[in-house]
Amino acid sequence: MVNKRVPEWLNSSMWSSPATTPPPPKSPSSPPQSPSHEDRTSKSSSVTSYVHETRESPPSPTVIRTKSPSKSAPTGPAPRTEGRDPLVSSGSTDGEISPREDASRQAQLLQELSRKTINMGELQRLASLGIPDGAGIRSTVWKLLLAYLPRDKGLWPSELAKKRSQYRNFKEDLLKNPTEITRELEESTSSQNGEDKGLLSRSEIPEGEHPLSLGKTSVWNQFFQDTEIIEQIDRDVKRTHPDMHFFSGDSASAKANQEALKNILTIYAKLNPGIRYVQGMNEILAPLFYVFKNDPNEDFVVNAEADTFFCFVELLSGCRDNFCKQLDNSVVGIRSTISKMSQLLKHHDEELWRHLELTTKVNPQFYAFRWITLLLTQEFNFADILHIWDTLLSDPEGPQETLLRVCCAMLILVRRRLLAGDFTANLKLLQSYPSTNISHLLYVANKLRSHSTS
Repeated sequence: MVNKRVPEWLNSSMWSSPATTPPPPKSPSSPPQSPSHEDRTSKSSSVTSYVHETRESPPSPTVIRTKSPSKSAPTGPAPRTEGRDPLVSSGSTDGEISPREDASRQAQLLQELSRKTINMGELQRLASLGIPDGAGIRSTVWKLLLAYLPRDKGLWPSELAKKRSQYRNFKEDLLKNPTEITRELEESTSSQNGEDKGLLSRSEIPEGEHPLSLGKTSVWNQFFQDTEIIEQIDRDVKRTHPDMHFFSGDSASAKANQEALKNILTIYAKLNPGIRYVQGMNEILAPLFYVFKNDPNEDFVVNAEADTFFCFVELLSGCRDNFCKQLDNSVVGIRSTISKMSQLLKHHDEELWRHLELTTKVNPQFYAFRWITLLLTQEFNFADILHIWDTLLSDPEGPQETLLRVCCAMLILVRRRLLAGDFTANLKLLQSYPSTNISHLLYVANKLRSHSTS
């Protein structure tokens, strides 16, 4: 007889609400397979039409409500409802933040941000509890947590000027098409020789500048190689949060925001030839750009694209191995990370772990692959994603360990339904995670930390 260990803190009425029928899955049922990097296309592009609870001020995420999905848009799941998961809304108030606590935390964060030298330990502690949605402090706090802004506020102007200048140079060097490069070379040569030759004859065109050149140094050959990636970026950016006016629509601001996302992803791909662009990166980029673009500081708004680029690079540096197919089976690859999440669940709730992986045989790759690679951006509404990221970015060791605890907490919050479910029911539930109280979810995740260290 196997000993099914259940921790004492789980023996609470909050975990024993009646099982309910899980909501429809995010995508049509299909035989589960171990996700490949090509699978990330369908997973990251099937974006939920969220019903937002307004949290960010100023301004709040604006939802586009349509009667029917666009024919050109990928088929998406049904919108989330406002109803809470019965297990979470069963009367427990653990993790709830009162208005008084919210105001107090905002005052503490503002006080910390007013110091000449930021105490990063204190800032991380306060931010991990959730950054209040107001006063525009989330943008500044995230920049500090991602080490884009130095602790010494006196260095901010010079550091920002240097980084933004560097980004402008990236755009000038990496976003030019070969025609512009060739024209500049011709103009430079003509000015040096003091004459204007006009059109060059075929014999006078350098090999690296000829459109049919296959040489490694040919700007045209590189341009054609980049075209496929740029087209993929363009498609994915247009699919990014199609339910939000900020990212989607025909308005000038939406198109400008899409262009900024494309610029960032294209420059990242060209500067990182080992990984380039992988579908799903657009989903990780979106929350950063949204927060920075809605900063009340006009200077930050104007330079949101440059600021977002460097913060995106920093954030991805801690999880880029999850996007690298060659590392999938290594100790730093996505399968190893999913295995760590599985062992974490086994440590905290062996009964649930055995039921999922041994009894119903729900391989964690079937649901956790997307949870982990996309930092939960596809599992919750946009306002809740920002709240979760406050906690993820606050971990001094990087977001991954906290992310795994949040994923484990997500399983524990619906343990009653999972224990009552079979393979099909459990897979549908975890691929379309129910609406939940995010403060309580993070409370449980933090409790897992304390129980791991006790």
